[in-house]
Formats: sequence, structure tokens, C-alpha cells
Amino acid sequence: MSLDAMRRRLPIVDALPPSRSRRTLPLAPGEMHRPRLAVWEFTLACDQRCLHCGPRSAHRRPNELTTDEALRLVRELADLGVGEVVLIGGEAYLRDDFILVIRAIREAGMACGVTTGGYNLTRARADAMVEAGVQSVSVSIDGLAPAHDHVRGRPQSWERALAALRHVKAAGARPSCNTQVNQRSRHDLLALADVLGEVGVRAWQLQITVAHGAAADHPDLILQPYMMLELEPVLDRLLGRCDELGIAVYPANNLGYFGPLEHRLRRRVGGFFRGCNAGKESIGIESDGAIKNCPTLGGPANVGGDWREHGLAAIWERAPEIRYIGRRTLDDLWGYCRECYYADTCMAGCTAAAEPLLGRPGNNPFCFHRAAELARQGLRERVENVAPSSGQGFDNGLFRLILEPLGAAPGAPPLAVTEPRVSRLVEPHGPGRPVDLAAFTAAQEAARAAPVAPSPAATPDPP
Repeated sequence: MSLDAMRRRLPIVDALPPSRSRRTLPLAPGEMHRPRLAVWEFTLACDQRCLHCGPRSAHRRPNELTTDEALRLVRELADLGVGEVVLIGGEAYLRDDFILVIRAIREAGMACGVTTGGYNLTRARADAMVEAGVQSVSVSIDGLAPAHDHVRGRPQSWERALAALRHVKAAGARPSCNTQVNQRSRHDLLALADVLGEVGVRAWQLQITVAHGAAADHPDLILQPYMMLELEPVLDRLLGRCDELGIAVYPANNLGYFGPLEHRLRRRVGGFFRGCNAGKESIGIESDGAIKNCPTLGGPANVGGDWREHGLAAIWERAPEIRYIGRRTLDDLWGYCRECYYADTCMAGCTAAAEPLLGRPGNNPFCFHRAAELARQGLRERVENVAPSSGQGFDNGLFRLILEPLGAAPGAPPLAVTEPRVSRLVEPHGPGRPVDLAAFTAAQEAARAAPVAPSPAATPDPP
């Protein structure tokens, strides 16, 4: 059914109800966490081929939720207490029924946003989203044109992303932006702020590229841990410039941690990092109904179950994969993070940054505080890719962590090497033992060589 036909199916209303928020109150004794934010991969179909795409989006999954199923899931999200739903992809707009789901989300009293690469976000699509009730649309822009187009794998991606922001603003929604900070885009942040200010962006999320999915095949994109110290003064200037431009900066969970900028960076989200909230205050949904603890992770260690089989509430309340983050203890930390002053609060930062890199969470080198403390000792850390990915969505390779003198010359012998660890599927708790790299590599290469089941035809790029 076409977009126009879907628009004709939207009920005519005088107004939509006020939406809830992501805000949570302290838990009562014995009360369990409820998700306030749901991030929903509405389809895996995509019109770009991004080098850092976690699910390796391209074609629709063969068994994506139908429109009726999606509308039932919206009702279950509301019943569970979700305050905000963000539709992502792939590209949500490549399924024309996404506007029916937007309307259902808003009619259920939840806030609704869309995160998009914007390559084919036309004015007609923007108008349809706003008519349906979308409140904010975040367009992904990874640096200036050369860096962005390189990563996005399509010509003119940068220009089209900016056009998408203009369409969103003209249609009446709040245009915002999200940017992955990597080895290419990190030099563009200050100049990009001025561009975003000119097109009317008022909210900007920054996050680092993590080593999963397609990014696992492009380790040259991943920031080195010692680069966190180089990034900090850039962010200092960026925060000042964004204040002048009226752009509110929001750090994602994988950026920061207890450096000199922590309070300024997180002044709008509580003032300091309080640990990973995956499976506590947020939930991820894949387009086939898989329910997971973190929108950025996937696979059997993080997927709690199939919505079609179990329903949302049962998975949220009882699946051990969903509950994992909330049940971790200090004994699940390892390496530098286990002895860190902030260990109790931070719990090794973002699970989605650490787990794909080193095989399991609990030791996260992408940390301002950690980089600064090592630098005071004349030391730095870098990561080195030692095992390939499998080529599947949300997969990862493996990296080792190398400790060396600050400013070490290439090829200099390391002071210490931390090898990656076995996954939580092998050892669910604790620091884990070092992984057998030969066996891991063999399994990954076998997965790459295995025949792939035929996929549905790719959704064609719209005009």
C-alpha cells in the first residue's frame, strides 16, 4: 500500500493526547525496573550501506512484524509503562505503514521520534510523519561531506541528510541530529556545529562508533582509547559553540565518563554517568519481534525472546538476558575498570562499547577518566584487531588491549597486553577467561563461508 493510501487510513482527530516522558522515579521497595524508552528497528530495509551499521541493514527480514502485529505491540509497550518510542531501521520510512504506527504510539500517550539517515526522506514523507504525530526526527550526520559520504556508502548522502533536516523543520517537527564520532568525523565536529545551527537543529546527540556489525570490518574507523584525551578539548570548544548557537548537546551512553567535562557534557541528563541502563530503563525491538536489552546489541546473549511467542511483559519481567545488566556486580568487572574509583557508579560504562570490542562487558577503555589517569603515569592504551567478524548482523570481531608508554613509536614492545575474553554465553558471570583466538577465528570464518538463505528482494530506493 502506498504512502498516500496509508495517510488516508489515519483517523481524523482534533488533537493527540499529551505524551509521557522518559523520566523515572526511584524504585519502591521490591519494585522492578520498567522501560521508559523503547528503540524499535521497524524494518531492516535500508537505502544506504553504512560502514558502521550494527545490524548490517540492507533488506527486510523475511518475517518482519505485520502492520496489525506492530499495532498490537504498541499497545503492549504502553501497558508496560514505556514513555517514548523511537523508530529506527534500516530506514523506518521504507515501510509506508510506519505512519500508522506513529499515530498509534501517540494515541497511546507515548512520545514518538524517528531516527533516520535521511537519504530518501522527502517532504512528502516528512509531512506524513508530522500528520501522524511524530514529535522529533533525528537525522544521522557523521561529519562533513567527505567523512559522512565515505561512511554512508552512497553518493550525496550529506546533502540529502541536510535536505531531510530542512524537510522535517518545514513540516513542523523538531529537527535534531545524531553523530558518530570516529577517526574520520572527529576532526569535523566544530565545523559541523555551524552547519547544524544554520539548518535549525536544536538538539544534537554525540556517540562514538562501536566495534560491532559492519564497523567490526573497518577497525580503522574505531577511535583509539588514547584519542579520548585528544577529543576532550574539542568537546570543550564544541560545548561552548553549541551554547552560542542554541544547540543542546546530549552524550550517548558510550561517550565520556568522569573527566573534567563530565558535568557540562551531562548537565541535561543528570550531571554524571550512572551506568548502563540497557534492560533497566530502555529496551530494544528488532523488526521480527525479537526483544532485547539494548538497542545497539543483538545476538543470543542479549535477545530475551520472541514477542510473537512470549509477549512483551513476560520477556521483560523474566528473560535473564533482559535482566543481565541490572544484576551485574563489581565481580563482573575486570581489568582497569575493576579497580577504578568510579566502579560502583559507572560499572564499566556502555555495554555496547565494551562487549563487541573485548568479547564481554566489564572493561571499557573508551573513558576520559581512564585515559587521563594513565597519561599521568606516562602510559596509554590502544586496541588491535586480532579476530575477524562473522559477517552477520550485530556480530563482532575481537580486539586486544595494549598498554604502552605515552607517545610510543610504532612497533615498540608493549608493556602489557590484555587479551579478549570469552563471551557471556560461555561464562555468564565474572571476568571471563581469555578466549581461544584460533577457535574463535575458525568459527567466524566458517560462519562467513556458510551459505546464506535467500533474502527478500531489496526495497528499491525511492525517487
